[in-house]
Amino acid sequence: MERALPPQHTARPPFRRRAVLAVAAALGLVAGGVAALAGTGSAAADTTGTTGTGAAGGLGSNWYASAPYLMPEDNSPPDAAAVMDATGQKAFQLAFILAQGTSCSPAWGGTSPIDTDTTMPGVIQTVRGKGGDVSVSVGGYGGTKLGQVCGTPEATAAGYQKVITKYGLKAIDFDLEEPEYENTAAIHNEIGAARILQQNNPGLYVSITTAGTNAGTGWFGTQMLNEAKSQGFTPDNYSIMPFDGGFSGAAAQTDALVKFNQILQTTFGWNEATAYAHEGVSMMNGRTDAAEYFHQSDFQTVLDFATAHGLARYTYWSVNRDRQCAGNVDPGLSGSCSSVVQNDWDFTRFTVKFAGATPPTTPPTTPPTTPPTTPPTTPGSCTAPAWSASTTYNGGAKVSYNGHAYHAKWWTLNEVPSASGQWGVWADDGPC
Repeated sequence: MERALPPQHTARPPFRRRAVLAVAAALGLVAGGVAALAGTGSAAADTTGTTGTGAAGGLGSNWYASAPYLMPEDNSPPDAAAVMDATGQKAFQLAFILAQGTSCSPAWGGTSPIDTDTTMPGVIQTVRGKGGDVSVSVGGYGGTKLGQVCGTPEATAAGYQKVITKYGLKAIDFDLEEPEYENTAAIHNEIGAARILQQNNPGLYVSITTAGTNAGTGWFGTQMLNEAKSQGFTPDNYSIMPFDGGFSGAAAQTDALVKFNQILQTTFGWNEATAYAHEGVSMMNGRTDAAEYFHQSDFQTVLDFATAHGLARYTYWSVNRDRQCAGNVDPGLSGSCSSVVQNDWDFTRFTVKFAGATPPTTPPTTPPTTPPTTPPTTPGSCTAPAWSASTTYNGGAKVSYNGHAYHAKWWTLNEVPSASGQWGVWADDGPC
């Protein structure tokens, strides 16, 4: 049977999704998030805030769909507030919830019970205090999952309900991969728990994440989809992780997303657009466990694909790694830096874009306070229509402004092309 991950993962704990079982354990990754933007991708930005220290009032689903993974208790965790200020990101996916030992009790990393853990409440309060929110990932690569020890879907759901209630969650992710998704009974319990939680918590955004392969997903991933179908369960998205499986750049990743879309069509009887509206992607920035390298340009290519096809989710592992390694840029695989050349939080800015927002520029620029409603006279012979502040533009739209040609990288309204900057929506294509 096809395995979702290459054999070397059985020889050493990967940094990407390894649950924290001890001080020396490697980090974990789950693709989490939520919010299918049913066919609209990241077009509609929602800036609704939350209620601060109490139960979250919730964000727009586009923010949960863009929440990058953050591990606050390992791998030199960054200050979530500083990341929010620098990038505009509003949501984070906190990892991981596992079973405490062999009991049906939820604990961070399998070692820190949710009732006594002192780190996570502070992080959540900080994020919500700045108008953001969190989702929580359950599962990941390695470790003991609730579905393996709780015995039934109902008992598994009861364990996860404690987490939802404790933190007032509006979103939860089920990361179903090795070794759990090779266990038929465990997957039955996890999918059943997700179905029960979705029913018992109206509005809860539920995502299912599994391993990606060059064929879309492997035998166990397909088996998991069939289990969901048999239970009549449809989450807000099914996300694959197209890395650590012989992937070479963004082209291989988008090809896997196309093939996974076909698997979703075949399994659930959806058409292509409906399948994309229930499909997501979770990437790994910089160097991966398998020594693949994904750079900013790769993230941009996958972002363009995601927005063009209306994907329901776009995220990555992890914010802990979203910074350049000190000294040797590529010291090897690290849980706290990317091993590629970058500025701090470069990769998080892509998830902000998927949510429909414009990341702050670094260094910051000062756009006009009131954008002109009519563009100034432009020199040269521009053939593209002049930019208009009242026109809504989709990704790929071409305009002219001040003698230059521009194209929109994603949806935008009333953003002056010349003030867009490196991370803005408008790409400067040069003088007309």
